[in-house]
Amino acid sequence: MADSGVVVYTVLELVIAVACCLGNMSVIWAVWKSGALKQPTFCFVVSLAVADFLVGAVAVPLAVLVDGRVRMSFHGCLFISCTVIVMTQASVHSLMAIAIDRYLRVLFPLRYKRIVKKRYSWAVVTGCWITAAALGFIPLFGWYNRKNYTQYKNSTSAFENFTCQFLSVIPMSFMVNFNFFVCVLPPSLIMAALYCYIFLTIQKQLQKRVGKSRESYSYYRKERKLARSLALIMILFAMCWFPLHIMNAVHFYNKALVVPHSAFYVGILLSHANSAINPIVYGFKIPKIKSAYRDLWGRVFQCAEEKQREQGSQSADNNLSTNTYSTDKLDSSRITPQPLQKPSPSVKPQR
Repeated sequence: MADSGVVVYTVLELVIAVACCLGNMSVIWAVWKSGALKQPTFCFVVSLAVADFLVGAVAVPLAVLVDGRVRMSFHGCLFISCTVIVMTQASVHSLMAIAIDRYLRVLFPLRYKRIVKKRYSWAVVTGCWITAAALGFIPLFGWYNRKNYTQYKNSTSAFENFTCQFLSVIPMSFMVNFNFFVCVLPPSLIMAALYCYIFLTIQKQLQKRVGKSRESYSYYRKERKLARSLALIMILFAMCWFPLHIMNAVHFYNKALVVPHSAFYVGILLSHANSAINPIVYGFKIPKIKSAYRDLWGRVFQCAEEKQREQGSQSADNNLSTNTYSTDKLDSSRITPQPLQKPSPSVKPQR
């Protein structure tokens, strides 16, 4: 990629990183502030927000770093590249946990609250992150680019000569055969099937009006609305990540078909942008987070206005004091001192 392309790519990555951090910090604060963290579903939403935040804070800077910009040891580059993969796995597992949670809530509406507790939800979140780390760090245990490792090992000045690039340490066979076909594609298909079942079940219950019970009818309408929002997040994940995975698969299985490097960079940017899009979806589609957003940004704008007023009043006071001082100085300069008159001698009476 040309120098101008590198600059554009780097700037866009930095913008995405900042948006990921600010947006997902707002989501975490909004869920905590609204008290929704007591509900199992929002525990998984927070897990996804944390994964998206780490994409901006960790994965994006590391992705820019392992684009041939630094020289380091082979295993150091391998560890950094695996860390980027872990963030993807954490997002997939959090989305999967959300889909299963919605499925259980619709399938067992009465028993759900008794079975699924907050403690259980956090245990599942912990399991998701442990599994994501285990799958993401598999290349450290042998599934790395052995050809480049052999060259690195035989080099006399290996540390100085090895330029860290993602595909220099992570083989395309791992990215396609394992990461895509095992860790991303099957969970995505399972999530799609679960959401289809959820919507069909809710639609049937709404058509029956659930025994004409207003409470049950309201419950399923609420569930449908939340399920739509969460399904949209899953669809956006697939739309943002699948182009890159498909290009990897095409490049791996059909060497004759050349995929432009610029297309790969667009795919990488799109995959990272997914983590910045999710907070926007939360804000527009999930009422609890939407109201907390309003409160948060209302406070931010209120503080900014108050600070601006204070600065304005302070500058006005400074101008007033300066003008007063100038006026006093001018008046004092206009006062001319009067000459002192000697007292006239007293006239003595003549005798």
